[in-house]
Amino acid sequence: MANPVISVRDLVKTYHVGEVTVRALRGANLDVYPGEFVAVTGPSGSGKSTLMHILGCLDRPTSGQYILDGKDVSRMSKDELALIRNRKIGFVFQGFNLLSRTTALDNVELPLLYNGANKMKTAERHKLSREALIAVGLSERAHHYPNQLSGGQQQRVAIARALVTMPTILLADEPTGNLDTRTSIEVMDIFQRLNVERGITVLLITHEHDIAEYGTRLVRFRDGRIQVDQPITHRRNAQDELAALPPPEPEDDEPPPAHPAVVDHGGAV
Repeated sequence: MANPVISVRDLVKTYHVGEVTVRALRGANLDVYPGEFVAVTGPSGSGKSTLMHILGCLDRPTSGQYILDGKDVSRMSKDELALIRNRKIGFVFQGFNLLSRTTALDNVELPLLYNGANKMKTAERHKLSREALIAVGLSERAHHYPNQLSGGQQQRVAIARALVTMPTILLADEPTGNLDTRTSIEVMDIFQRLNVERGITVLLITHEHDIAEYGTRLVRFRDGRIQVDQPITHRRNAQDELAALPPPEPEDDEPPPAHPAVVDHGGAV
């Protein structure tokens, strides 16, 4: 068996809020292997999002060890962690976090400007960004602004932005939380295709049990500990589910055009 791409041992994270001590993680142990699609669930405050932030090198554990691709990142410097975030890990969040006055293409291109690739020629950055938009089925919206896109289209742009640096790991925190049922299935279809066709390791944080069923493995947190870790035996197939649905209503797929100077609600980074 291949070595784990992610391995955590006795992971503890404690926060101090005034005089209150919050134990978000209480000794988590987890191995994730290349090409897995792991759905992490649990109630609010169970520790799942804290784990995601540590795995994404956005936070440090209070104690314990985190090994990523064979390297101990628990004690790395801020610059070293930033390098890992930009080159190995793609992030997708519930809030799309798009720049409202920037086109879809330019939003996707942003990570290339922050990961040391700023020496890349503009044409090459555009090429990679267009390829990422094609991967999520949104090439025809490259020059649209966020407020000219539906919620599902904005999430696709966010996924393309996560893919543009060609990461080996995709971390998604409640990516369907703001989406309707059909659009949620479309987004999960993208994740399943990326997982199968590109071999990207996916960790999906969700509180929705039906969304978790798109993964290959279920990890459930409670009170800062892993309560369940088991394969998903009856996996949902998003592509089959989409094929069985009636065509979308035109107004759901085609939001009215508007210039960002007129309507500005695309969010902020």
